[in-house]
Amino acid sequence: MKFKLLLSACMLAGFFANAQQASRRAPAKETTTTSQVTIKEEPKPTGSERAIKVESAVVTNHSVNIDGKSVPYKATTGTLPVWDEDGKPIAGLFYTYYERSDIQNRDKRPLVISFNGGPGSASVWMHIAYTGPVVLNIDDEGYPVQPYGYKENPYSILDVADIVYIDPVNTGYSRAVSKDIPTNKFFGVRADIKYLAEWINTFVTRNNRWASPKFLIGESYGTTRVSGLALELQNSQWMYLNGVVLVSPTELGIERSGPVDAALRLPYFAATAWYHKALPSDLQSKDLTAMLPEVESFTINEVIPAISQGGMLSADKKKAIAAKMARYSGISEKVFLDYNLDVPTNFFWKELLRDKGFTVGRLDSRYKGVDKMTAGDGPDYNAELTSWLHSFTPAINMYIRNELNYKTDLKYNMFGSVYPWDKTGDNTGDNLRQAMAQNPYLHLLVQSGYYDGACDYFNAKYSMWQLDAAGKLQDRMSWEGYRSGHMMYLRKEDLKNSNNHIREFIKKALPKAGEAAKF
Repeated sequence: MKFKLLLSACMLAGFFANAQQASRRAPAKETTTTSQVTIKEEPKPTGSERAIKVESAVVTNHSVNIDGKSVPYKATTGTLPVWDEDGKPIAGLFYTYYERSDIQNRDKRPLVISFNGGPGSASVWMHIAYTGPVVLNIDDEGYPVQPYGYKENPYSILDVADIVYIDPVNTGYSRAVSKDIPTNKFFGVRADIKYLAEWINTFVTRNNRWASPKFLIGESYGTTRVSGLALELQNSQWMYLNGVVLVSPTELGIERSGPVDAALRLPYFAATAWYHKALPSDLQSKDLTAMLPEVESFTINEVIPAISQGGMLSADKKKAIAAKMARYSGISEKVFLDYNLDVPTNFFWKELLRDKGFTVGRLDSRYKGVDKMTAGDGPDYNAELTSWLHSFTPAINMYIRNELNYKTDLKYNMFGSVYPWDKTGDNTGDNLRQAMAQNPYLHLLVQSGYYDGACDYFNAKYSMWQLDAAGKLQDRMSWEGYRSGHMMYLRKEDLKNSNNHIREFIKKALPKAGEAAKF
């Protein structure tokens, strides 16, 4: 992990919808999009433009069937400005805002503000595969199928909350107004949090949502972003939240180097080995969630102390620890001894199924890859990323243009350049702790996939433990695990369960009538 710039350095945004777009999207009866389009603020971009105005909006009306009930909604797709210190626009951020349209008074209606990660990644992932009103046309385990496209999402949280998906600068259609704008205004942990908090203030004010309960949700690097935003919104914008949802969280600036970092990945190794049936029969016969606590206990109570001893650890003890790590991981005792008990994840992805001729995916180790050579210390490519871009890139380009009626020739950046990214100042885990300590209304939900090797589930648990080292916030913190990877929602069963967990979290985080914010 080590504050990896997740996803963005690995993918290319190169797939485009072809001439059969209209026949490949969901039928009109599924999304029931009206033909009427309302233009406000600025005219919508035309097909001949290669730039986005800092202010634009297109409004369309739709409905979606959620849990057997029809939910009508309005979608606003467009851009709003990022302002500098002198009140001049320096960038336009692209967003998609969904409002349930049969709500008369939005004062009690929750608003979910959604980000993805990278940090150079657009909001496309959770937008059209998780919480929004449409999802990808994929199989039940998340693999692509053709024709590419999308369909309505029967598990969307739009029944209980309005949602805005935001693309930071250089992602999606969001851009700085000029190449002369210094990139350090946007590209860094602290800069990112600062300008996005200002933008959220503009969005909330323009859309009259100050009275609404507000929630942030972020995935991958987006968890770093929203953890920092929780305090920045509170301290600089005087905007108080009801909840934060962390999907596949990063390290959040929480220290875990050395023996801790080396040890914490073992439970992920065990989960992956279990999935690929690489464990001893007595462990393999147990259910995943019945087997993992044993590995977790061993990791905390034995592996961390053993690695901490370094050269002081006796040869016999080192061999015993290595044997047990091998038992739980599906790779050999010799490998652990050769690596002094510190086996890199990159080597694990290559080694686990080496004898079968496969590698396993980084972000979702259910996916298998095929390398040029069996030899080597790491996979040739990330198998899961190639698979995902099959599905996402055509669908988002088709959906924005055909369904939401936002037309432009500007490329939708699945991933955009945000380099150099200033990594300094990442205290976002403690920022979140401070925000929770200062705001009794603020709740936290963490969601992890057991097969995520980039932001693994046990490191997410560790972050929660360290975030609240005093144990005073536990009644407002919860964790959920899923039998999939980084994007747990690509698996149909987990799409349903994870959305239900968010839905329940939102309801729980709303105070009862008259309940004051106090300890």
